[in-house]
Amino acid sequence: MSEVKIAAETRTEFGKGAARRIRRDSKVPGVLYGHGSDPLHLTLPGHDLLLALRTPNVLISLDIDGKSNELAIPKAVQRDPLKGFLEHVDLLLVKRGEKVTVEIPVHTEGELAPGGYLLEHVLNALPVEAEATHIPEAVSVSVEGLEAGASVLAKDITLPSGVTLAVDEDAVVLQVLAAQAEEAGAGEGEAEEAAEA
Repeated sequence: MSEVKIAAETRTEFGKGAARRIRRDSKVPGVLYGHGSDPLHLTLPGHDLLLALRTPNVLISLDIDGKSNELAIPKAVQRDPLKGFLEHVDLLLVKRGEKVTVEIPVHTEGELAPGGYLLEHVLNALPVEAEATHIPEAVSVSVEGLEAGASVLAKDITLPSGVTLAVDEDAVVLQVLAAQAEEAGAGEGEAEEAAEA
C-alpha cells in the first residue's frame, strides 16, 4: 500500500464562513482525531487530497505546519452532491504496526454461468482488520460459473496475510439471482392459463 505525503496547516477559524474561505483557496477543511488526543483542525491542499483519496483507505503522511509528521487514514469524506468537490474530511490518526478496522472494495473476476443471471453485491465493501501500513486496496473473488442461488460468504474470500475479517464469517458478500424478466414472463403465463380455465 502506498503512502502519500500531504502538507497540512492547523486552523483556528471555524464555522461556515471560515470553511467557505478555505475552499475558495482550493483547500479542504479537515479534522484529525484518534488515540485519545484532542481533535486537531487542519487545512489540507484540495488537489493533493483529491488525488490521494482515489485510493481506498490510503495511508496519508501529514506534515503539519512543517513541525510534526502524523500518519492518518480517511474515515469520512464529505463531497458537494452536485459538483463533487471535497467539502470536509475526517482523518483517523494511526501508528505503524497498529491494527485498524476498515472496509475494502470487493472486485469480481470471471463470468457467471450462462442463463441471464444477475450478480448482487450484498456487501459492496468487506470490513476487515489490518495493520495500518498494510491495508489491502481490494480483494478479488471469482464468480466463474456460479448459478442462481449460489452465494459467496465472507469466509470464502481469501485475504492477504495479516488481514482478518471484521464481520461475521457467514455474512453473504455476493449472491447470484435469476433474471427478473424470466420470472415475470412465467408469472404472466400462469395467469393466462388460470383465465382460460
